[in-house]
Amino acid sequence: MSKDKNNDKKRNFEIPRPEFPERAVITGGMPYGNKELHFGHVGGMLVFADTFARFLRDRIGKENVIFVTGTDCYGSPIAESWRQKCEKGEFEGSLEDFVRSNHDKQADTLKAYSISPDLFAASGLDRSKEIHAEYTLEFLKDLYDKGQLERITTKQFFDEKAGVFLNGRQVIGKCPVEGCTSEKGYADECDLGHQYMPENLIDPVSTLTGETPSMKPVTNWYFKLCDYEELLKEWIEKLKKRKDVRPVVWKTISEFLKPPVIYVKREFEEKYFSLKDSMPEHEYLEEKKKPSFTIEFKKLSDCDKACEILTKNGIRYRTGKTLVPFRLTGNIEWGVPAPVLEDEEGLTVWVWPESLWAPISFTKTFLESEGKPSDDWKKFWCSKNSNVYQFIGQDNIYFYGIAEPAMWMALQNKDVKTSEPDDGELQMPIIVANHHILFLDKKASSSGAVKPPMADELLNFYTPEQLRMHWLGLGLGQRSVSFMPKPFNPDAAPDDADPVVKDGLLLSNVYNRIIRTAFYTNQKYFDGILPDAEPEESFKEDAKKAVLEYERYMAKFAFHQCTYVLDGYIRNTSKYMSKALKPDEQSPDELKQTLANLFYTIRITAILLHPMAPIGTEKLREYLIADERIWSWDHILEPLNYFVEKEHKLKFLPPRTDFFTRHESQFAVNEEK
Repeated sequence: MSKDKNNDKKRNFEIPRPEFPERAVITGGMPYGNKELHFGHVGGMLVFADTFARFLRDRIGKENVIFVTGTDCYGSPIAESWRQKCEKGEFEGSLEDFVRSNHDKQADTLKAYSISPDLFAASGLDRSKEIHAEYTLEFLKDLYDKGQLERITTKQFFDEKAGVFLNGRQVIGKCPVEGCTSEKGYADECDLGHQYMPENLIDPVSTLTGETPSMKPVTNWYFKLCDYEELLKEWIEKLKKRKDVRPVVWKTISEFLKPPVIYVKREFEEKYFSLKDSMPEHEYLEEKKKPSFTIEFKKLSDCDKACEILTKNGIRYRTGKTLVPFRLTGNIEWGVPAPVLEDEEGLTVWVWPESLWAPISFTKTFLESEGKPSDDWKKFWCSKNSNVYQFIGQDNIYFYGIAEPAMWMALQNKDVKTSEPDDGELQMPIIVANHHILFLDKKASSSGAVKPPMADELLNFYTPEQLRMHWLGLGLGQRSVSFMPKPFNPDAAPDDADPVVKDGLLLSNVYNRIIRTAFYTNQKYFDGILPDAEPEESFKEDAKKAVLEYERYMAKFAFHQCTYVLDGYIRNTSKYMSKALKPDEQSPDELKQTLANLFYTIRITAILLHPMAPIGTEKLREYLIADERIWSWDHILEPLNYFVEKEHKLKFLPPRTDFFTRHESQFAVNEEK
């Protein structure tokens, strides 16, 4: 939507309204290709991305919005999962067959939840694979040509018994980053997303043989992430002032923009002092009340040398969060081929970096399928008139909030890089990070001890819209919240209310009753002809207030606040209906006016609810016999009569028709009681 249109809308509402871009890309963090989706993928992130994408389609026009996500197809965890399943006889077929099987299951799950990406692609399958491989070569070559890559030789884990290098998930130990509680540290990152050098992993074990691996030198390409510390700090200061950036984003990024430090337990303090002079220049920080002491370095290379000295002398330590060179390549076979630079052949791209620009590849793939020019993707990713909204989980902020924006800065065409790209360059993303969605008060992980339900399992007990509304109302933008579905909670008593069902009652009971009552009354007294009367002014004012509050909250991704707005508006409509609708006591004109007021509030509610509960609202549109213009915010305060001809007859609503219903299993439970 243009700024002129935004200004017109501001005048119509007579109070300031949030600005929205002319075009937008929405991305959802890519689910990994080694399994189907568990509830956290859907309820912790993808439902939110879908809701905002649907809102923007209504708000600025669906032709201006591209929502892409897809299966993350590469990496050692997928190859290892496939290998293990083949060994156990649980899968037959190639590695690509394995990924395709999981991709298809993921796509079916998204469809079941009415999650509506314009393209659910796959980085390693079909046309999106080809375009992603092409763009990967272009992206990395551009970084290299701009002097932003460096070759670094590091040590990689090697299983002497198996005679192979170990990649990613083929080695496991304890994360060496201070304060991290993860017991699942892999080759150079833990399951919470912390990065470290492989030699710092605590107690490494090969998953192939159970042996302690040795270390052998390998050479890879790294992005010079450390060079962007000051620009990232500058960017963080801008993020702090924005209302559409959650504090968890800039606070998490800030943790990595500190000097490199090492934490050493007090029991090694005397030994440390005996080695102090042999270590690179550093500062000893006195913290008497803590169980460890801290040594701080000016340069990461000095910190790494100190780590080597401490390790050789048997001193246990943990490193702090800080920027380290961002590895781009590896030697795993199952990966996107890396460009051959300075005769370094046979490398593939590490899965995390290529997943950051995969949404660009997917945007290109989608636009190609629509017959658009090859450069049209830049209108969405490189224009000041467009925003990129990236919906992710809290654990992935390091990649999307540090590595990605730094690489975007590195690709700028000017000699002096800045945190503010020019028009025509990759724009800084708006990162929408949710806190953890817990399961029964514990952090849920498909690889952890607490096994969460798969997303499809939940549909055996709930409707998609019950789950969507429940998750959107949890307030995950503010804090970690526990998901407590009663059928999966062994501690739930028979008489305990199910929080998922409870949150859905606003639609299945209250709003449903309003719609049905209006339809049935209109059918009985006016043969289903839509009342040709304007809603009373007080109803227009109430609608304007609800619309503005909802829009403000949606602009800040405060989805739970949007559900509160709807709750108040629907319940006020219900109170009005109970008080005002008296068909046998009203004159025909009075009854028409009451119904006109009701149908107006039904329409306003529907357009606000449309992004959240698309199944029921689209069914309502079917019975209203109206086209998709009723979802457009260009005429959001208009009554239904604006969109239809005079004497418009609504579709006949049979008795007991529901637009928003409970799951059949919930009716069975009630009948048993």
